[in-house]
Amino acid sequence: MTRRTVRIAMNGVTGRMGYRQHLVRSVLAIRENGGLDLGDGSILWPEPVLVGRRDLALKAIAERHGLDEWTTDLDAVLTDASIDVYFDSQLTSAREAALRKAIAAGKHIYTEKPTATGLDGALDLARLAHAAGVRHGVVQDKLFLPGLLKLKRLVDGGYFGRILSVRGEFGYWVFEGDWQEAQRPSWNYRSEDGGGIVVDMFPHWEYVLNGLFGRVTSVQAHAVTHIPRRWDERGRPYDATADDAAYGIFELDGGAVAQINSSWAVRVNRDELVEFQVDGTEGSAVAGLRRCRVQHRAHTPKPVWNPDLPATETFRDQWQEVPDNGEFDNGFKTQWELFLRHVALGTPWEWDLLAGARGVQLAELGLRSSAEGRRLPVPELSL
Repeated sequence: MTRRTVRIAMNGVTGRMGYRQHLVRSVLAIRENGGLDLGDGSILWPEPVLVGRRDLALKAIAERHGLDEWTTDLDAVLTDASIDVYFDSQLTSAREAALRKAIAAGKHIYTEKPTATGLDGALDLARLAHAAGVRHGVVQDKLFLPGLLKLKRLVDGGYFGRILSVRGEFGYWVFEGDWQEAQRPSWNYRSEDGGGIVVDMFPHWEYVLNGLFGRVTSVQAHAVTHIPRRWDERGRPYDATADDAAYGIFELDGGAVAQINSSWAVRVNRDELVEFQVDGTEGSAVAGLRRCRVQHRAHTPKPVWNPDLPATETFRDQWQEVPDNGEFDNGFKTQWELFLRHVALGTPWEWDLLAGARGVQLAELGLRSSAEGRRLPVPELSL
């Protein structure tokens, strides 16, 4: 087999997500597997060039993984004709400007979300990339989780009949940082730095709902800051100016209603950190990161409300596990492979910068809905 090299400028790999999921568990994992078999007699070999603001951190990562190239000079990387793809997992507030530069330099684009801090910027990026003729993609990793892949299998197979509702619960307790170190960076809790759970999670809910059940046609949200004071990475107190919880109702094309709670101020009493319950006329399912359980219409018990007597049924035991029926790879790696095939071969691709703009739109409308206390329509977007 012949080997084709694709050089990828990876900006933001010193951050938790950029390093763990995108560099180590995706790009380097593809290399450890011998590259990506393109099916045409060639292997695509990803060659990462590490980009960031902290030279010592970049050097340490490069040495740890036997990589040769790293730099703090983004402009120099983007003028390098040998770079094929620009990937961005920086702070949200820095992303739009970097993506604009990369598009102008003619690089293919793969990026974390949100793609911009506002809808106008996100749509402009999509239009610029389309006009430039570069291939572009946005990370939509949750669609590739084993639990949601099983859920999509059920949807595609008509298991639910007419889908009535979707209920999602996401979140966990993020420590304030005073007596235990916080699990998330402090900028997540400062709106001036692009933080907030609506900005972070509503783009996820847009592509999950759109990809599985139908386009979001309206949103009504209530965003709050439950923990107003936190401590940063150096132990310094700061005011949390961004929302850390959001309670949303989303109407979907076709009539189903989705309710999703998102919170960094909730203690987990569920099997997984995110779970979705789907109820339909013919059956229901509960899907998380990995598991998916179902209850068909024919197997649905008949509970009777009687608060004077203790419940004798174990409701969780009345659900059936959906089998894997296959092996599931890391969701980030799976989407990376699909995008690299798209770059190399022009294979079909649907998770582009316009899809990313829909996520920014939903977050923007969610915050506006919360501020104005009303339900808002979600218009369709186009280039």
